[in-house]
Amino acid sequence: MSLKAKLEAIIYAAETPITLDHMVQLVNDSVANETAPADDAGIKLQVRDAIEGLIADYSSPDHGVEIRQIAGGYRMSTKPEHHDVVRAFSKSLKPPIRLSLQALETLAVIAYKQPVTVPEISDIRGVDAAGVIGTLLERKLITTAGRKARGARAVDLLIAASALANSLPLYTRDGDDFQALEDLVEIRVV
Repeated sequence: MSLKAKLEAIIYAAETPITLDHMVQLVNDSVANETAPADDAGIKLQVRDAIEGLIADYSSPDHGVEIRQIAGGYRMSTKPEHHDVVRAFSKSLKPPIRLSLQALETLAVIAYKQPVTVPEISDIRGVDAAGVIGTLLERKLITTAGRKARGARAVDLLIAASALANSLPLYTRDGDDFQALEDLVEIRVV
């Protein structure tokens, strides 16, 4: 792999501007092995030249990003002429789901005790969970899996939805595991 490719990968992966000295330190061994023995000043010059080459390559209009020297280091960033497109893209992204501590606690109970009913969740938490359950259902973090006869009325069974349910094993109260989420519909809780 060429020195330019290594430096490009380092600059791309860096979360903060990375200094020339830090890059020299990272590629020192590989540069020394690929070329004739050179002192630190010679390696630093090779790295600086490779970075200048990268800056020149990325300055062409064919690229949407550029390498800038910022805060004593180098960093990749979008070119100013593309900021409107990038801003529109970032606004179109779905914001991360923010949950209250109560919602996280309820989601943890559902994930651990699935399938579980709303009254069982309220008993475990010691407070009424109906409002939090509504929020979790609205955000599609949980789903109704069936109904359980409880006294004179039926109560909805809740389980963790989609990614959470698929990443956690599902067990019956007896400890038997399910092969698929669809198996939950066939269970009869007594």
